[in-house]
Amino acid sequence: MNKFLFRKIAPGRQYLYCVVIILLVSMGCFGLSGLIGYRVVALLLLVTVSLLAVLFDILPVLLSAFLSAFIWDFFFIPPRFALHVDTTEDTILLIMYFVIALINGVLTYKIRQIEKASTLKEEKANSVKLYNTILNSLSHELRTPIAAITGATDNLQSNANLTEENKEQLILEISKASLRLNQQVENLLNISRLESGHIQPKSDWCDITELIYDTVKRVEESNQHRSIHISISPSIPLCSVDKGMLEQIIYNLLNNAAVHTEPKCRIDIAATCHGDMLEITIEDNGKGFTDIDIKDVFHKFSRVKNPINPGSGLGLSIVKGFTEALNGTVELQKPVKGGSRFILAIPVKTTFPKIAVL
Repeated sequence: MNKFLFRKIAPGRQYLYCVVIILLVSMGCFGLSGLIGYRVVALLLLVTVSLLAVLFDILPVLLSAFLSAFIWDFFFIPPRFALHVDTTEDTILLIMYFVIALINGVLTYKIRQIEKASTLKEEKANSVKLYNTILNSLSHELRTPIAAITGATDNLQSNANLTEENKEQLILEISKASLRLNQQVENLLNISRLESGHIQPKSDWCDITELIYDTVKRVEESNQHRSIHISISPSIPLCSVDKGMLEQIIYNLLNNAAVHTEPKCRIDIAATCHGDMLEITIEDNGKGFTDIDIKDVFHKFSRVKNPINPGSGLGLSIVKGFTEALNGTVELQKPVKGGSRFILAIPVKTTFPKIAVL
């Protein structure tokens, strides 16, 4: 059931909403009472009480049942504007209405509570599963660079016979492991920001060309022997966008291509701007994704089968979350020649002059 139905509303407001809704429905029925008859009014009021039981707690629902029974008796059952009922049939109908309204309201509320408990149980099970997945991810993605840093540091400290070349190599390994560790920590922090739902883009003017070149340099530094080919339209203007988010999106896509393709594979990034829409394409000629992988690739902790290098499964999920936070879209395509192609489309403010349409 939709989580809106379980949203906590202040008790006082619940009573107010129930009374107002019953009164509004009753007023509408009063205006139509000459056409629909008082028995149809009872059905409409019963439906209203049932809907209120779906939305509110039990006590406001019971109040609405009492109020609707009183209104139906006083304003609709002959004789009108009196609490007594002339016929035995109408007396039985009034008693049945009141009992049915109470039972219907209570049962609907109970069903809602059962569904709520079932939803909470399912969410708890998913949380446990997510917790285990995070632990498994951390055990590899964090411990591996930490072990590399520790090993290289111990070697530098304990081995006095190292040549300058050996020392430089160990320092390079420490640097690479530190970059990898920092990236994993950033991913965990970013996924936490997305999960909290409190992420707000902060737009500022930036040079897209400079941003892409800086990001490519970062990826190449953490992935030695990989060269990324850049193609940027010379007409791209300054754009107002959240620079940090956009940089993280591009980095994750490029790093994903660098890590999960063979060293000989080509990686390309292209950027252009059509009006107020920034389009960035990142493509590689690696193994690509299967149709099944494409469906789940942006899900948290999703991993392809038989990867070249196992990952945490967070990078593309962050790409999706940040792109949507920027009101953009990201699409994964399978080029005819093979490999994979990610297409980003993000609305931005630009320094292009606005052309008035006559």
